[in-house]
Amino acid sequence: MKGRSRSPAGKAYAEPFEMEIRPITFRAAKEFNALHHRHNPDIQGCRFCLSCWKDNQLVGVAICGRPVGRYLDDGMTCEINRCCTDGTYNACSMLYGACCRVAKAMGYRRVITYTLQSEPGTSLRASNFICDGKAGGIYWTGERKRGQKIPAELKNRWHRDLVA
Repeated sequence: MKGRSRSPAGKAYAEPFEMEIRPITFRAAKEFNALHHRHNPDIQGCRFCLSCWKDNQLVGVAICGRPVGRYLDDGMTCEINRCCTDGTYNACSMLYGACCRVAKAMGYRRVITYTLQSEPGTSLRASNFICDGKAGGIYWTGERKRGQKIPAELKNRWHRDLVA
């Protein structure tokens, strides 16, 4: 997918940018995530992974799978478990949009994801996600807690319905 880059004010720049979405293996996506994700470097399993490339350089990945919350795992909901970039402008929004298109093509009806409350969710808003508000606890308190190094901060859940 190619397009024209936009300034923060929304005006198109004169030169087009060369960004495109490509498939990527889970292993390669996991490696990129481990190097670049701000606070969640590891992940277990996925349904599909996408990558964003600019000028033939890998600049971001998205890893999608089953919802982590068991009450949301209805078989028709896909969760974007990780979206990670090297900071390239518009890469996150491009990945979120591509994840929704792929999930819809696979038959999913809803896509969800989470952000820390300290994160603004700008890319999610740009990709037509709706904030559901606070979700979950500060950390997982189950018996199998494995000493995960996740931020002790509440999350916001976001959703995007894929059917009209």
